[in-house]
Order: sequence, then structure tokens, then C-alpha cells
Amino acid sequence: MEVMLLRAKAYSRHLAFTELNDPSLLREKLLSLLKKCPSTKTVQQIHTQMLVNFIQKPNFLLIRIIDLKDFNYASLLFHQISRPNEYAFNVMIRGLTTAWQKYSHSLKLYYQMKRLGLKPDNFTYPFVFISCANLLALNHGVSVHSSVFKIGLDEDDHVSHSLITMYARCGKLDSARKVFDEIRERDLVSWNSMISGYSKMGYAKEAVELFGRMREEEFFPDEITLVSVLGSCGDLGDLVLGKWVEGFVVKNKMDLNFYMGSALIDMYGKCGALVSARQVFDAMVNKDVVTWNAMITAYAQNGLSNEAIMLFNRMKYAGVNPDKITLIGVLSACASIGALDLGKWVDKYASQRGLRHDIFVATALIDMYAKCGSIDDALKVFEDMPVTNEVSWNAMISALAFNGRAQEALLLFERMSKEGGAARPNDVTFIGVLSACVHAGLVDEGRRLFDLMSSSFGLIPKSEHYSCMVDLYARAGHLSEAWDFVERMPEKVDEIVLGALLGACQKQKNTDVSQRVMQLLLEIESSNSGNYVISSKIFANLKMWDDSAKMRALMREKGVSKTPGCSWIGIDDPKQSNWK
Repeated sequence: MEVMLLRAKAYSRHLAFTELNDPSLLREKLLSLLKKCPSTKTVQQIHTQMLVNFIQKPNFLLIRIIDLKDFNYASLLFHQISRPNEYAFNVMIRGLTTAWQKYSHSLKLYYQMKRLGLKPDNFTYPFVFISCANLLALNHGVSVHSSVFKIGLDEDDHVSHSLITMYARCGKLDSARKVFDEIRERDLVSWNSMISGYSKMGYAKEAVELFGRMREEEFFPDEITLVSVLGSCGDLGDLVLGKWVEGFVVKNKMDLNFYMGSALIDMYGKCGALVSARQVFDAMVNKDVVTWNAMITAYAQNGLSNEAIMLFNRMKYAGVNPDKITLIGVLSACASIGALDLGKWVDKYASQRGLRHDIFVATALIDMYAKCGSIDDALKVFEDMPVTNEVSWNAMISALAFNGRAQEALLLFERMSKEGGAARPNDVTFIGVLSACVHAGLVDEGRRLFDLMSSSFGLIPKSEHYSCMVDLYARAGHLSEAWDFVERMPEKVDEIVLGALLGACQKQKNTDVSQRVMQLLLEIESSNSGNYVISSKIFANLKMWDDSAKMRALMREKGVSKTPGCSWIGIDDPKQSNWK
């Protein structure tokens, strides 16, 4: 404050309003100018004049400083207010929540407000609940809700809407719905809060059903409603409702802006309607990075990797800077088609932009390098990561496992178990290490790891883990043990696993297990000609001619015909087939 006082003398000569002798006129002039201040520097000039002229209006200053988003200045001013009132606290809590997203500071200020005996009101609680939502601080949220109920503010619209958001973000959708149902007169914001809560937390069916009720009650949806509904349509694969939303947008001449356009593209992408997605994309006059990302991701997730990469090149040509979402989508496309050179360009770009250490970008890089066969590069990315999670550990373990480096995969698993911290081995981790054992033929180690899942990590093996064990034992020729795991599978056995086991039986000439496998295969995949052919060959190899003939007769009886073999040869770009 002393610095400001020294500045005041210099500023006073240049400001015409200092010539005003009437203190009230001076105050009005200063407050009027304060509202128009374009920068923190000009606010400081007004502030110094207020100090020189003993004008105590800190709340007005605080509002303007918060609008200009100067956190340090606002904090300094607030803490120098000798007795801040409810208004000052409300302004500061709002600023901490909306301008700076400092949610924990906001919550602390709320409790400080209560300790001072001040009374939070309907301007306080909405921002407190938003802070709880972003912190996932359910206990605090429930406690604050109790305070709201005691003073009768639970019927305030703004408080109710923020309560819905808080409970939804914290995963308490039943509590959110209870608040929604207790609102006597719902407005559009009420419906949007609940529909958005369902949609963002993955309750797509409930979001769509509530949207149907909203339409029945003749509420006119706005952009916020429709974007939430489109997200749910994508999750459900509900192309019919998604198209209805687009038709509604067109019919009512709603703006196809970044927000709406990206939501439509994302929905069409998740529903596999890439032509419709591209039509929306091309119809948008202005495209931001989110729009480009939505279309690139739609292509990548639907296996159209070349299209994703071509669009990425167009994006660069258009002068739009890729962000981490772009890079993840492009890396996925590179991984699918083995585009190592482009993948390395993305790696270099990410390093230059400080994105390489982002946990999601780094994990996508590991996956790309692994699928392109460049395991050493994948390892380098992994070892350079400042922070890792289960996904990054699993990506690296699987990369080693599926590229013939089983021992390294197992060593990395041991490292994860000891050094992973919060990243603990999960279902996916064990699929990776069991696959490593399969490829290296490590039967005893595979069995040890399978048992370790439940004994040391409290994980219940799933069908995928049983399938790995069946494959492991079958490849090693331990067919009885493999069949034992088939019988213990918690869910329906996979026909691919059974097919592999049947092939192993053929190789080992094991009729006992092969007959059991054949019976099961014919029950679940009776139209696959390969099952009959392999079964017939097994019997033929064992000179069990009658049984071999019976399999071929059964095949004819069921009307199953042998699929002709097909191989592809490339002649320049066109491909020509040879049927056998």
C-alpha cells in the first residue's frame, strides 16, 4: 500500500477528476472510471486515488480485479480488508471458483466466513457446491447441503441446480435426482443440470429418458440440452435420436458453432456414421481445434487411419495448432497402420510443445511405437515419464509381451508391483504378463501369476485370464490342464480359444480332449466349417475312419459348406484375389 501512496502524487497531476472538490463527486467519478478499467495497471491508478482521498470502497475494487483475473492483487486486497462482510466473501468465493478454478481456496474461504459469524446466502452456496463438485469433496458437499436445508435455501433455484451438479459429479446420481424431483417449478436450467449430470457420468440411458420427459412437458431444449443428449446418443449408439437432434438444430435455425458441431461429429463418429460426421464437419464455416479433433478421432476410432492422417495434414495446413487430444488421435491412427515416420514427427512435436510428458500423450506414444515394432523407443518414452499410471505401465508391459520380450515384461511387472505407488497391477496388467508367458512358453510362471491375482492382489480372474491359461497349456501340450481351465471359465468360452485348443489336440493326436472340445465347439459355433474339417482330420489321423466320416456327414446334414480359401496378391495399388 505504501508503494501505491507514493504513486498517488505522480498520478494526481494527470487525472482531471482530482480537481473535483466535492468528495461525493470524486467518489462517483472514481467508481465510474473503475468500471471501465481495461487492465490491472489502470485499476491500481484508481486504487491509489481512493487511498489518497480516503475513499473506502474495497468491494468495488475487488469485483473489478476479479473480472480482470488478477489473483495475487485480489488476494492481497481481500486480506487487507479489516472486516470483510458477506458481500466481500461472496465476491471472492465466486472469483476463486469461476475466474481461477481454485476450488480448495474457495472452500476454505467459506469455512472462514462461517467462523467469523457471517451468514452464507444464496449467492454463496452455488459456488461452494461447484467447488465441492470439482474437488469430488462429497463429505463437504453433504455437510454444506445440511446447512442449506437448515436455513431453508434448499428451494432456491440456483442452489438446487448447483446441488444437482455436485451430487452428479461425485457419482451420487440418486441424490442428484432426489434434488431434481423436489424442485417444485422446474425451468430449463433444472432439466439441463440433471440431463448433463447423467450424460457426463455415463448414465446415457437415463439422460435420454429424462430428455424424453422434458419434451413431453413441452420445454424447448437449448444448445446445452442438445449437446448433453448428443453425448448420450453416442454412448448408446442411438443414431435415430442423434439424427433427430441434428434435424431439430436445422429446423430451428440454431447456430452450428464449435460446441454443437463438435458434439454432432462426435455422436456420428461413435455411431459409425462417418459420412454424416464429415458432412457436419465440412458444413462448419469456422472450425476450432476441438472440431478438428472430433473428426480426426472419429476416423481413428473407426479404423479409417489413412483418413485421420490426411485430415491431420489438412489441419496443419489450415494453421490450427494440434493439442494433446489431436496427438492422441493421430498416434492411434499411426499405430493402426504402422506409420512410424509420422509417429516420430508427432513425438518430436510433442517434445517441442511440452506435451511429451503428458501422461496420455506419452502412453499413446508407447502404444504407437510398440505396434510399429520400435520397442526401444517405447521404453525410452516410458522411462522419461515423470508420472505414470496403471494405463502407462500396462501399455509398456503389453508392448514387451507382444513383441517377444517376455522376460523384460515380467521384470517390469515386478517393478510395477514394488515401485508403481498408486499404480497397482489390475486385470489388464495380468493379461499382459500372462500373454508374455504364453509367447515364451513359461508354464510354471504363468500358473504362479494366475494364482497371484487373487492371493496377492484381490483380483478375480476373468474369461480373458482363463483364455490365456488355456492357450499357455495348449501350446505346451498340457491338454488336460487346458481343458480343466475351459471348464472353470466363469463365462461363455471363446470359440477362438477352443479352436486353438482343438488345433493343439490335432497336433498331439489327443482324442479324449478333442472330442470334448469338438462337442462344445459344435454347440456354440455350429455353422463354422473349420470345426468339422479339423475334427474329421483328427479322427482320420488316428485312423478312426467311421468317426471321420460321421463328422463330414454331420456337416452336410446341417447344410454347412466349406469356405473357399482366399489369398491376396498386390499388383501396384489394386489388389487381386486368388480363390482356392
